[in-house]
Amino acid sequence: MISFESFGLSTELLRAVSEQGYTEPTPVQQQAIPHILEGADLMARAQTGTGKTAGFTLPLLQRLSVSQKNTGHRRAVRALILTPTRELAAQVEESVTTYGKHLPLKSTVIFGGVKINPQIMKLRMGVDILVATPGRLLDHAGQKTVDLSKVEFFVLDEADRMLDMGFIHDIKRINALLPKQRQTLLFSATFSDEIKKLATGFLKTPKLIEIARHNTPSELVSQVIHPVDRNRKRALLSWMIGSKNWKQVLVFTRTKHAANRLSKQLSQDGITASAIHGNKSQAARTRALAEFKTGKVRVLVATDIAARGLDIDQLPHVVNFELPNVPEDYVHRIGRTGRAGNEGEAVSLVCVDELQHLKNIESLVKRDLPKIVIPGYEVDPTIKAEIIPNGRNGNNKKTLSKHSNYRWGNNRPGTSNNRSTSKNSSRRQQFR
Repeated sequence: MISFESFGLSTELLRAVSEQGYTEPTPVQQQAIPHILEGADLMARAQTGTGKTAGFTLPLLQRLSVSQKNTGHRRAVRALILTPTRELAAQVEESVTTYGKHLPLKSTVIFGGVKINPQIMKLRMGVDILVATPGRLLDHAGQKTVDLSKVEFFVLDEADRMLDMGFIHDIKRINALLPKQRQTLLFSATFSDEIKKLATGFLKTPKLIEIARHNTPSELVSQVIHPVDRNRKRALLSWMIGSKNWKQVLVFTRTKHAANRLSKQLSQDGITASAIHGNKSQAARTRALAEFKTGKVRVLVATDIAARGLDIDQLPHVVNFELPNVPEDYVHRIGRTGRAGNEGEAVSLVCVDELQHLKNIESLVKRDLPKIVIPGYEVDPTIKAEIIPNGRNGNNKKTLSKHSNYRWGNNRPGTSNNRSTSKNSSRRQQFR
């Protein structure tokens, strides 16, 4: 059995790991840590929730602490970790602080949506490890409040998401500010052609590790589709939360406007809810997430900005109020539950407009998802599909389901229109 001790980590790091209750490294940690400790560039593909943050944080802290020179001069940024969202940046920096608590290293996080002056003050005091989002890092670089000339380690976390969000040019500008001689680590949930092209320009003869099959949801997450008319989704969601006494539910919508509207409607239904998306201030986003984690807020309604940036222990329920325009985002959304060996439930409310989206998702995950009709919410077969705006990356094209004449099987309550043999099928009998 591989242990953290077998990696040769310092007693300070082993103590921090033990204090977190971890005894056995995850597969991504088993493969990534030795390569990083050897100084190799690394290209790693792993699903969300597999422990990849510790997979690069632990060896990075090890190498920094070993080579640290206590010369008395002001600290320089020696490790840069780049993430796509504010939430993920804060989460990664928290991990750095947690695992490095017994080491004489300093870290900080910088991102947009908050005042820049406090960040400038922290940078002036000196940090060894900097976690940042691309836009705010370039703001600091433009104001010459950060020096990246001493960076020895460069980590691109959730690289595919950064490309999806249009950060490719920012990443290239940041790369130009870094020393050529450095160790570069790229972590991604997918290895698209764009990611491979990015890696070619940034990494030198990298080691390659792949932990999970491409776009495969965790087997611990039960998945079910509930057919429902578009104008009855909110009523069905409220009924499910209330009747099943769900205490903590993460709900995804496609747009910020839809997230605000649904949050308000659920509150009117007597269900405490908050919305989290890119237009919210960082203070509002932090407050909403904190209230959700503590149980003060029962439902958190989010856009895809939260799909890979939220880490909530033992989150039991994820609901796709609207299917994402890009099928890969479905996997990332439901990956918020079923983490760290816990079971989770992913529910999708699908109307006739989204049948093409559903087909694309099923093609991606290579299975037909079970479809259960909830009594009282049967689909009206006379309703025709409407176009769905696709605003991803500035693309305003609209999508109309190719299956606008498709009918949800026999449409009887509690029945499925496919022959799925999912191991969780017995649990779904409760919907009958």
